[in-house]
Amino acid sequence: MDITNEVLIGGIRSGNKRLLAKAITLVESKKPEHREQAEALLQEIMPFSGNSVRIGITGVPGAGKSTFIESFGKLAIEKGHKVAVLAIDPSSSLNKGSILGDKTRMEELAREENAFIRPSPSSGFLGGIANTTFETMLLCEAAGYDCILIETVGVGQSEVLVSEITDVFLFLKIIGGGDELQGIKRGIMEMVDLIFINKVDSENILAAKRTKTELMRALHFLHPKEKDWKVPVVLGSALNHEGLKDVYSNIERFIELKRKSGRFQEVRMLQAANRFEFWVQEYIRIMTQKENSAENLFIQHKKNASELKGNPSSEAKKFVNEILKKTIS
Repeated sequence: MDITNEVLIGGIRSGNKRLLAKAITLVESKKPEHREQAEALLQEIMPFSGNSVRIGITGVPGAGKSTFIESFGKLAIEKGHKVAVLAIDPSSSLNKGSILGDKTRMEELAREENAFIRPSPSSGFLGGIANTTFETMLLCEAAGYDCILIETVGVGQSEVLVSEITDVFLFLKIIGGGDELQGIKRGIMEMVDLIFINKVDSENILAAKRTKTELMRALHFLHPKEKDWKVPVVLGSALNHEGLKDVYSNIERFIELKRKSGRFQEVRMLQAANRFEFWVQEYIRIMTQKENSAENLFIQHKKNASELKGNPSSEAKKFVNEILKKTIS
């Protein structure tokens, strides 16, 4: 990249959105020379990061995530916050392309001076979140954004992964036919901190109330994620700006509870430790791709596994052991 870290840091700290976007592009890059510069940049902005509330937002396609984020983001700005939206678009598994259309779906929020919207391709990364979303959050925090909203594609393991990098996990639900709890995985219910039943109006209010009762009954039988926190179920309409103030106040209560108990910092430290483990695996993978001998070993052990000549787990272990021996020697 032809921009120095000194210029990028100055731009980030002064709220220059263009330079913040370039810094994120640098962090997302897989080029070795960019990775080196990105690591140095992340190290220098660390003292300015961490001063935000990180909110993960998930839900099935059609739940109204983008509409909710736009309406909630505008409310947070009215409350005096600077809002950064990290909207993860599903990349094509064939050509790694991405729609990246979130700015067009959040036109009003995009025009706000204190809002920054960054669509990022998932690039096929497991769970529908970008593999650098955590690092992107740090950059946004260094730029003064104290409310980070992360929208996932709502498929696969996205719920698990987004809950592992955020302070609050919000699940959007809509009214459907039949059993309202059908299709909601137990794992999601165990991870949520707040549920918002969206698209509620005068015609479906009774069905919405029944859904709320069923959800609260289901939550009652699950072990609480946080001590002394009963997961709220809020009814509303993001399009009509109904119920959003309740969501906002519940998030405030939840964060205050976590801070008082010490869980806020404890969870943050655990999340950073998990990112360390992720990058250890990532750099080992990169290292093995640099050497032809390592690549040949990888191909051979993969071939053994695919041809059922060896157990996939055992072949993977043999490959890693051989690579580590070569590196140490």
